[in-house]
Amino acid sequence: MLAAEFPEVLFIQSEENIGFGRCNNLGFGHACGDAVLFLNPDTELKAGCLPTMLAELEARPRAGILCPRIENPDGSLQATCVRALPTPLNRALDSTLARRLFPDADLWGIGRAVRATDPVAVEAVSGAFMLLRADVFREVQGFTPEYFMYGEDMDLCAKVRKLGLEVVFVPGASVIHHGGISSSQQESEFPTENMRVGWNIYMYRHYGAFAALRYRFLQMLSAAFRMLFLIPACLFGPRPARVEARRSLAKWGFVLRWAVLELGAGFPPAVSPAPGNGAVAGREGAVDHGKPIRD
Repeated sequence: MLAAEFPEVLFIQSEENIGFGRCNNLGFGHACGDAVLFLNPDTELKAGCLPTMLAELEARPRAGILCPRIENPDGSLQATCVRALPTPLNRALDSTLARRLFPDADLWGIGRAVRATDPVAVEAVSGAFMLLRADVFREVQGFTPEYFMYGEDMDLCAKVRKLGLEVVFVPGASVIHHGGISSSQQESEFPTENMRVGWNIYMYRHYGAFAALRYRFLQMLSAAFRMLFLIPACLFGPRPARVEARRSLAKWGFVLRWAVLELGAGFPPAVSPAPGNGAVAGREGAVDHGKPIRD
């Protein structure tokens, strides 16, 4: 069907599920343009998005990665569109409630994006849409292959910033991100574990072994603290709220077990685990300047 409807697309089939970053590296190996766009499959480009982004890339020689305004289906700004680079503290404190109470806190990094009307340099952006020069992607040697899914986009932002280039948020262009469609098809523990494993790898790579240890310790405390508040919610209140609380309790119980077990793990951290049989990496997709490439 792909070949029939889009004959200009080069389709690349990996022999195995190698994860988001390595899939994109595989696709990039066939790219021939000056710019490359890494785009989630669960996104919709709004009118004028790509021309605006390419024009900004051309006009900004110090731009390393560009990202547009990433919106939820209701048109609101997606909370993970612009981020602070991960630290043990901001990963432990991150929650919907904390973001709601302190939306402009530097811990999240999204405050500048909310207020911006013109392109602005930020710490990091979502991997749902990343536009960069092909030469820059080659210079940083692509996505770091140790990540399976989650963390590789922040790692790429950090590597690009170390070159002295900027990560730029462009509010004048927009894309709708339906978010989590691929991950939601998997068992709930898979994205939960991969996210923590990915951040653990990030801490070790960018801050060292002690920071990775602090990260796991703070994840343990964070999970235990949240579970204390969730237990009463599982017992009292309307049934839908109790069901949701029990689901959250199970998730944070898994995080607690993971953190306790990983506290004694050696270094370097293990590569992020792949999903079980039949699962897919989810966030795959690369687009060469004008030529989509999918793995």
